[in-house]
Amino acid sequence: MVVGLSKDDADVKIETLLAEFYEPETGFSQWGRCNSTLRVPSPYDELINHHSHMTVTVESHYGEKVDVVVHRHHRHADDHGDWYVREITLKTQVTGKVVQYGIVRLNVAALDPKVWERIEARQTPLGRVLIEHNVLREVQLCELWEIQAGPALAGLLNAKEGETVYGRTALIYCDGEPAIELLEVVAK
Repeated sequence: MVVGLSKDDADVKIETLLAEFYEPETGFSQWGRCNSTLRVPSPYDELINHHSHMTVTVESHYGEKVDVVVHRHHRHADDHGDWYVREITLKTQVTGKVVQYGIVRLNVAALDPKVWERIEARQTPLGRVLIEHNVLREVQLCELWEIQAGPALAGLLNAKEGETVYGRTALIYCDGEPAIELLEVVAK
C-alpha cells in the first residue's frame, strides 16, 4: 500500500543527501546545480511527481524490469540513527539503459532484519525489496528539482555535462516510521 502524506510531514534536505558523497564547500559542483521547482515538463512530470516507488514507475514507463547498480555506499551512526547510504543507478535489464540516479539514506533500525539483509546485499532495487517483503510503506514526495548535471552526475546518467535533468526528494515511511530519505533523478 502506498499512501501520500502532506508535504509538511516530510523534511528531506537535498544538501544532507548530497553531502554524503559530494563536497558542500564547492556547492556540490561535481554533482551539479539544482533549483527547486513546482513544475517539470512531460514525461518527467509523470515519472517523478507522485507518491509512488520509482522502481515501479520507471519499470512501467520503460516496459522492462530494472536492476540496481550501487556505485558507492557507507554506513555511519549519529544521534538520529544508524544510517546506511548508497549512491545508485537503475538500469533496464534488457537494453541496459540507465534510467535513474539516486542517493538513498536509510535508518537501519527502522527495518526488519530480513529486509535490511536484502538491501545490504546490493542486488535488488530498494522499492522491489520493500514490495516483496510486504513492508507497509508510505512514499512522501517532498520537493521537485531542476538540475544542471555536473560531471559526476552526467557520467552516471550517460548525459552531457550541463544538461538539464529533473528529480525529486522523497521520504519513505516503513511501518509508520520515517525510514528512508531519497534523492531520485530520472535520465533523459
